[in-house]
Amino acid sequence: MLEDVKIIELFFARTEQAIAELAAKYGSTCKRIANNILKCEPDAEECVNDTYLAAWNAIPPERPDPLRTYIFRITRNIATAKYHANTALKRNSYYDVALDELEECLTSASTIEQEVDAKELSQEIDRFLDSLDQESRVMFVARYWYSDSITEIAKRLRTTNNNVSVRLSRIRSKLKNHLQKAGYDL
Repeated sequence: MLEDVKIIELFFARTEQAIAELAAKYGSTCKRIANNILKCEPDAEECVNDTYLAAWNAIPPERPDPLRTYIFRITRNIATAKYHANTALKRNSYYDVALDELEECLTSASTIEQEVDAKELSQEIDRFLDSLDQESRVMFVARYWYSDSITEIAKRLRTTNNNVSVRLSRIRSKLKNHLQKAGYDL
C-alpha cells in the first residue's frame, strides 16, 4: 500500500488511482465506521463512496495530515448526517445510546464562538485522553469515535461486557470532572 503522502500526490495529479489507493488503504475501516453508526450495509457503502467523492472534491486544495484521521472524520460526518436523516422521526437506540452516554459531558457548537469553544474543548479532551492508560483510551475511542458496541470492545480486549460498561462509565465520570476542573460548566 502507498504511503499517505503518495496518495495525496495522486489526488493533486487528479488521477483516479488516488481513489483506488485510498479505498485499498482505508476503505474497510471507513465502512466499519459508517456501518457502526448506520447499522445498514447499503447505507454504509453509500457513505464510503460519498467519502471518496468528498476527498476528491477537497484534495486539492486541502493537504490533510494525517490523511487517515481526515478520511475517517469525513466518513463519520457523512454517516452521522445520514443517520439523522434516516431517523428524523424515529429513534435508533444503538447509536443514540452512545451519544446519550456523552451528552452530559459535551455540548454542540452552532455559533462561531461556540465553534472556537468546541475546538478548545476538543484539545482539552485530547489532554484527558493522553492521561488515560492505553486500554482505557482504546475503549473510549472505540466507543465514542468508531461507535463500536460494548460487545465488540469486550471481544477485542478479551474482557466482559460488564467490565467495559463499568470502565466506560468511570472514564466518562473522570472526563466530566476533568472538564469541570478545566473551567467547562457542565
